[in-house]
Amino acid sequence: MKVPLLAILCVFSLSLSRAASDNPFLNDFLQCLPQKSEPTYPIFDAIYTKENSSFQSVLLGYIRNRRYSTPTTPKPLAIVAVKHESHVIATVICAKQHGLQIRIRSGGHDYEGLSYVSLVPFVILDMFNMRSIEINVTDESAWVQAGATTGELYYEIANRSKVHGFPAGACLSLGTGGHFSGGGYGYMMRKYGLSVDNIEDAKVVDVDGIILDRKSMGEDSFWAIRGGGGASFGVILSWKIKLVAVPAKVTVFNVKRTLEQGATDIIYKWQFVAPRLPQDIFIRAMPQVKNNTEGNKTVEVSFIGHFLGQSGKLLPLMNESFPELGLQQKDCFEMSWVESTVFWADYPVGTPLKVLLDRPKGPTMFFKVKSDYVKEPISKQGIESIWQILLGIEKVWMQWNPYGGRMSEISESETPFPHRAGNIFAIQYWLFWVEQGADTTNKYMDLSRKLYEGMTPFVSKSPREAFQNYRDLDIGANLDNQTRFETAKVYGSKYFKGNFNKLVRVKTVMDRQNFFRHEQSIPAL
Repeated sequence: MKVPLLAILCVFSLSLSRAASDNPFLNDFLQCLPQKSEPTYPIFDAIYTKENSSFQSVLLGYIRNRRYSTPTTPKPLAIVAVKHESHVIATVICAKQHGLQIRIRSGGHDYEGLSYVSLVPFVILDMFNMRSIEINVTDESAWVQAGATTGELYYEIANRSKVHGFPAGACLSLGTGGHFSGGGYGYMMRKYGLSVDNIEDAKVVDVDGIILDRKSMGEDSFWAIRGGGGASFGVILSWKIKLVAVPAKVTVFNVKRTLEQGATDIIYKWQFVAPRLPQDIFIRAMPQVKNNTEGNKTVEVSFIGHFLGQSGKLLPLMNESFPELGLQQKDCFEMSWVESTVFWADYPVGTPLKVLLDRPKGPTMFFKVKSDYVKEPISKQGIESIWQILLGIEKVWMQWNPYGGRMSEISESETPFPHRAGNIFAIQYWLFWVEQGADTTNKYMDLSRKLYEGMTPFVSKSPREAFQNYRDLDIGANLDNQTRFETAKVYGSKYFKGNFNKLVRVKTVMDRQNFFRHEQSIPAL
């Protein structure tokens, strides 16, 4: 017997009322959702409240930082794991009507948890079910939904073509909704720039619940969401990206050198060489604390390389430009571009490509991340002082990512991401720990600030620039559910430099009432 839709709605409404009986705002929100979404795409099984047995697993599944999975971390009143565009529209409209904040999560990689934590009553609009990818090899493009991961995107591109790729991050579980809207930083950036430099169109749900594309939103809004952080302006549904050409075989390597093996001299030279190499070569320097062969603490630097070509061409280039590294044929691995994405995710060479489709299973460690930009080479004495700080922390690594190439050719104002010509490399700092407790967390947070302070002489100034995708609340934040312009200007100038004022103007047009907000969002005037 077919059950009438009205009867289903009545039962659904009764169950939601019980789940939300102690919170009238939530109750009104939940009752609103089925009324505002399309009946042909029922929203019932996309909603998780604390009464639902799956609530905890859905919440934790896409939390990447254990600092935001503790018992004292504020929890959402509900999670709407949307499965259709109408669910997104309903969530926006109903949250706005009933006074709830939404946090938008696509992969959960926001380093400060802003996509799934708030200090005011909130719901999570979770995009992980919206993950379709449509590849068009003929016109070298793809439509990618915001909940698809970078790993899934790489896998689908390779299924359709062996000579196409896309410049994005090394981590395979990044949600493309947030990763692309913050910039999208990866190991092909010297050849093709960032992800945002290769986006042709987008679909966004605005504050009124209307789906906009590039034409209907206008060029200023399209500019803003490509590097200004989509969560300040609306909900990213999908991106149209431009695929890039890659050779059938690329070459990767990971050469490790300790202080005892001359790492200081090598990384000093790296600063002069890596940004000036041909665009096809990217060499990341990754210092971290390790035990040497005698069991003593030392700094080991991994020089991780990616070359859009075969080793027969790479080795003569490296021997001429960077002989200090001592790259040899035995260090080089030739593979397809998609296999190189697995290598960059730190899997052993030969790992099956199915790993690209793995989804996260919850947080594994506590961590704190910061970022910097370097415009002048650091002296050997300066590098040695950095090693001393790292040795005092131990549970820390750094990534030094070289600039030059395409990154120096694109104007600072082409997208909101302004960190272009004038930088020789960018730094990511990553402190991590597994011990629980507030005292341990405070200890490592203090150590991260000590490292950041120690780097002050060597990095950009006025402003001290930072990368928005490496979220850091220490550099400024609106912590009281207000988005004050003067406070926002502090972090905004570091993330966006001269592009901040234009972002404010776009925000004021798109979302004057400041519905889409978080601790580091763009303010409306």
